[in-house]
Amino acid sequence: MASAKATPSSPAAGDLIHVFWHEGMLSHDAGKGMFDTGIDPGFLDVLENHPENADRVRNMVSILKRGPISPFISWHHGRPALLSELLSFHTQEYVNELIEADRSGGKEICSGTFLNPGSWDAALLAAGTTLSAMKHILDGNGSIAYALVRPPGHHAQPARADGYCFLNNAGLAVQLALDSGHEKVTVIDIDVHYGNGTAEGFYRSDRVLTISLHMNHGSWGPSHPQNGAVDELGEGKGFGYNLNVPLPNGTGDRGYGYAMAHLVVPAVQKFEPDMIVFVVGLDSSAFDPNGRQCLSMEGYREIGRGVRAIADKYSKGKLLIVQEGGYHITYSAYCLHAALEGVLNVSAEPLLPDPIAHYPEDESFSIKVIEAIRNYQNDTAPFLKDDA
Repeated sequence: MASAKATPSSPAAGDLIHVFWHEGMLSHDAGKGMFDTGIDPGFLDVLENHPENADRVRNMVSILKRGPISPFISWHHGRPALLSELLSFHTQEYVNELIEADRSGGKEICSGTFLNPGSWDAALLAAGTTLSAMKHILDGNGSIAYALVRPPGHHAQPARADGYCFLNNAGLAVQLALDSGHEKVTVIDIDVHYGNGTAEGFYRSDRVLTISLHMNHGSWGPSHPQNGAVDELGEGKGFGYNLNVPLPNGTGDRGYGYAMAHLVVPAVQKFEPDMIVFVVGLDSSAFDPNGRQCLSMEGYREIGRGVRAIADKYSKGKLLIVQEGGYHITYSAYCLHAALEGVLNVSAEPLLPDPIAHYPEDESFSIKVIEAIRNYQNDTAPFLKDDA
C-alpha cells in the first residue's frame, strides 16, 4: 500500500526548478493508426493516437502545476528558435528539408516520424524553449532549469530526423553552453532508447561526454544506423567520450542504480565537466508501451538524486534537464514528478506516492552486464584508464 505523501517545506530560491514551457508545442499532432505507423489496416474499430501525442505532455504540465512539487516550480515562457540558431547543430540542407516539408503540407520524414501541419512550429518552439532554459542558467538566473518540450529531440542527428525527433533540443543547448565559455559538458541520457542523435553531433569532440543508458535495442533502420553498442565510443579526438550502456530488457531500479554508481559517476569524476545536461526519458518505466525496462517512481527519484549530486560536485549545481520520451499517459507524469523530486532532494520521503508500487526485479543479470560494460570501457576509453 502506498504511504502518505510527505509534506514539503517552503522552498528557498536555490531549491526551485525553473520550468520552461510553451503551450504551442501541443500543436504537433502525429495522427492515429496502428501504434506509431499511421497505418489503418482496415479491420480495427479503434485506431490509437500516435505514442508521441499532446496528452502525455499535458499531464506532465498539470502534475507540476497541481502536484505536491508545485511550490518548487517556477514557470517561464518558451519561445521559437531562430533558424540561424539551428545551424549550431544541424546542417542547412537538413533544415531546408524540414522547412520544405512544412510548406508542402507535411510528410512522414522517416518511419513513425510525421511532420504534419503545426509540427514544424512546435519543433521550433521545443528547440527555442530548450535554448532559453540553458540561457537562464548561463546568465546566472537559476541553477536548475527544465525544458518541458515536445516533439522530443535526442534521436535527431545533424542531417537526419529519427524516432519522432526533428531538432535535437539537448544538442543545441550543449553547443550553446560550449559557445558561451563552458569547457566541458556531460550529457546523461536515461531515455529507454539510445540518444544517437546527440552522440552523433559530438562524436568527434573531447569536450562533450555523452552517456546513454538504454535498452539493448540495436539499429532500427536507415534513420537510426547506430546500434547503441559499447564499441560505439566516438572517433578522432572524441574517441572514448561516447559511453553507451545497453542494459538488458527488464532492468529496474536496482540495476539502473548500479549503473549510475559504477559507470556514470566514475566517468563524470574522470571527465570533470563544468555543465551537466540530464536528458529525461520516462519510457524506461515498467509500464511504458515503447520500452521494455522496469524503472519505478523510486528508481527515477534516485537517479534524480544522483544527477543532482553530480551537478553539485562538478558544475556548481548548474543542471539543465531536457524532456524526451515517456508514453504512458499517466505513469510518465508520475515518474517525471519523482525524477524532479530527486533533483530537488528536499524530502527523505516521497512527496508523491507511487500509485502502482514496484515491479519485481532480479538485478543479478543486469549487474553482470554492467560489470562487463565497465571492464570494456575502462580498458578501451583512454580517459577512463587509471594513468589517464
